[in-house]
Amino acid sequence: MVDEPPGASGPAPWRLLAHPLRSRILAHLRLHGAATAADLARALSSNTGATSYHARVLAEAGLVDDTGLGDGRSRVWAAAEEDEERGVDTSVAVSTISDADELADALWLAHDLVDHHAQRLHGWVDAQVSWPLVWQEECGLDDTEVLVDETQLAALRAELGAVLDRYRRRGAGTPGARRVTAVVGLTPLPRRA
Repeated sequence: MVDEPPGASGPAPWRLLAHPLRSRILAHLRLHGAATAADLARALSSNTGATSYHARVLAEAGLVDDTGLGDGRSRVWAAAEEDEERGVDTSVAVSTISDADELADALWLAHDLVDHHAQRLHGWVDAQVSWPLVWQEECGLDDTEVLVDETQLAALRAELGAVLDRYRRRGAGTPGARRVTAVVGLTPLPRRA
């Protein structure tokens, strides 16, 4: 796992997330909002020194921000607003990785992301009965098989991304609007015999 803080030629942001505590800190801040290192330590069963250090590393990479709301002894961290102007790219194209250690980190990060989303989906399955009926009916899993070639696959991914981008902030200021997550996982299926 990568453990050095970024410098002028430091590791790519995705490499910084190939560390269990860093990926959990960022996920926690994205899901629950701003928190101090002490809050993060309690939520993630860690210690304040570790969460403080890793939050600073994530801040140096532009993945989290110091909100300026802390007192002299503790900072309040928040996930950085995701926008194209920052130029922070945490995506990983494993086909471009030739170094074995980097490939191991990239694969770990991909598995960690799948595990994180699986935990969130399991939580929804258990909690959905307490939600209003419309949320129960509209949220959940959808497994749709499609038939595409390579060009159509790229177009499908782009169209799904465009739809999600349109809804990214659409509910802002709307009473009753809630954050939802859409997990898009396009995976090839085996050929039918």
